[in-house]
Amino acid sequence: MRTKLSQFNYELDKNLIAQHPAPNRDESRLMVLHRDTGKIEHKIFKDLLGYFDDGDSMIFNNTKVFAARLYGKKEKTGAKIEVFLLRELNADQRLWDVLVDPARKIRVGNKLYFMDEKGNEILVAEVVDNTTSRGRTIRFLFDGTEEEYRKNLDFLGNTPLPKYITRNDEEIDRDRYQTVYAKELGAVAAPTAGLHFSRELMKRLEIKGVNFAEVTLHIGLGTFRTIDVEDLSKHKMDAEYFRIPQQAAEIVNKSKLANKKVCAVGTTSMRTIETAVSAEGLLKPAEGWTNLFVYPPYDFSIANSMVTNFHLPKSSLLIMICAFGGYELVMEAYEQAVKEQYRFFSYGDAMLIL
Repeated sequence: MRTKLSQFNYELDKNLIAQHPAPNRDESRLMVLHRDTGKIEHKIFKDLLGYFDDGDSMIFNNTKVFAARLYGKKEKTGAKIEVFLLRELNADQRLWDVLVDPARKIRVGNKLYFMDEKGNEILVAEVVDNTTSRGRTIRFLFDGTEEEYRKNLDFLGNTPLPKYITRNDEEIDRDRYQTVYAKELGAVAAPTAGLHFSRELMKRLEIKGVNFAEVTLHIGLGTFRTIDVEDLSKHKMDAEYFRIPQQAAEIVNKSKLANKKVCAVGTTSMRTIETAVSAEGLLKPAEGWTNLFVYPPYDFSIANSMVTNFHLPKSSLLIMICAFGGYELVMEAYEQAVKEQYRFFSYGDAMLIL
């Protein structure tokens, strides 16, 4: 029974944490794990094409990352404040749940000012509530049109790169920290396994007869929250919004009933589909909030293969991968990845589990 957090630790040289994306999306490295034999192969991501055939399905999370990190100034003192937009609570009132840093300086009633590069004030927000030690609810005060407000928000926003990417965000991140199939705006982090798919690779998969099913899960910071309990059965995931359309369920179930490959692209796709399993073990259309936490032992119902990145030690993501790929095989693969100098985390290399 692998239910202790400490069992999912490994040593990682910080130099292996990818700070930039690979020059081409589909040319990062790909480690292939064969669960039936225990074999591990070392490939390039576009070699993925060779593992899928006519009638197979891939499930993509089509969430789109918004420019969630803003920098403003506090009224009177002019102190610099980072505001991280988590989710919009009410579009009409322009209310948002946010994280603020440094939090100790921000109280209910404070106004925050956001400027363009010339120092012109283009948005003002008022803090209306405390939610957690770092969390606040803010209301943007803006007299212009909805379109102007959204445009200003996007202009001010920075790509919300994870903190382990230690550089500032750059223009390239607006494109590369987004999948080529992103559609539904609402995530504060990218579904990173999908970052490896280029339009060319997807076209080649399509020509080969592979079907694409799109689901949505808006990734919040809860996905990356550290687990602070040793007993995994006591960990609670933050709830995230998901949606599985009828068409996606039909595509997946057709492959499943024909005993073809059903591949979850990323841990978020996997969490989404495992949230909506019918009594017959098929995928059903659904919409709502999921706080599903997958840890070993776990009986997966829908996907029989998976694409994923290399994840942080002791993270809910690594724990799910161990549940799917088998603890010993996955931990051996991570050992090899460190030895072979694979690139880790969001902009890093990928793994295919068959």
